[in-house]
Amino acid sequence: MARPVALVTGAGRRNGIAYAIASDLAADGWDVAFTYWRAYEHRMSLGGDPEADPASLTRELEAAGARALAIEADLADPETPDRIVRAVRDELGPVRALVLAHSESVDSGILDTSVDAFDRHLAVNARAAWLLIRSLAEHVRADGARIVALTSDHVVGNLAYGVSKGALDRVVLAAAGELAARGITANSVNPGPVDTGWMDDATRAALVARQPTGRLGTPHDVARLVRFLVSPDAAWVTGQLITTDGGFSI
Repeated sequence: MARPVALVTGAGRRNGIAYAIASDLAADGWDVAFTYWRAYEHRMSLGGDPEADPASLTRELEAAGARALAIEADLADPETPDRIVRAVRDELGPVRALVLAHSESVDSGILDTSVDAFDRHLAVNARAAWLLIRSLAEHVRADGARIVALTSDHVVGNLAYGVSKGALDRVVLAAAGELAARGITANSVNPGPVDTGWMDDATRAALVARQPTGRLGTPHDVARLVRFLVSPDAAWVTGQLITTDGGFSI
C-alpha cells in the first residue's frame, strides 16, 4: 500500500517544530516533502546547523522508511508555493497533508516596525499559506486532504508577526469553509511557548514560572497534535484553532 504524502514547510532546523513534525509523520507511515530557507536561518541565528540539518532530516526520514524530498524555497516569492506543490506531486505524488510550519518572525513593535518588515511578514506567513492552500486544492484527489497551520497569539513587541498570524488564522477558516466539499479539512494549532532557539535564560525562566505543568513545550509535544489532525481519526475536525500549551494560556 502506497504511503500518503505530507508537505511540511519550514523544517530547516533540527531544534524547530517543523523538523519534529516531519520526523514524526515519517514514523507514522507518511512520505514527507519539506521546505527550508537557509538565508532566514542564518539571519535569525536560532541554533541548529542550517547547512547540515536539511540533509540530516532527509536521512532520518529515509531511515524511517519514507521517501523524502527537501526543497529550499523563499516563500516571500509569490511564484514559489505553486512550484513547491507541483514538485512534490511530480516526485512523490499528490499531497494529502499540508503542514504550514514556516514563519518570518522578527521582533518589533508599533513604533519601530518598518514597512518592508511588515510586508515581508504578511508575504511569508499569510500570503504564502494562502497560495500553498490554493495550489493544494487545485490538485487534490477525490479522497481529500488535511491542512494544519501553526499560529500564535503573540503580538505585543512582535507586531508584524502577530498581525500576519492573525491573517493566517482567517485564511485557514476560509479554507475550512470553502474546501470542505473537496474533502479538505483545515485547522490551526497554537503551540504556546516552545523553546526552539529564541529564548534566553531569563525568558525561559519567566515562562516556566507561568507554566502550570512546570515545563515548556517541546517540538514533539506539538507534533503529537499535528499527527492526530492529519490522521483519518480527525476527519470530523475542521475550522478549529486548537491550543496545545500545557495550560500556559490559563
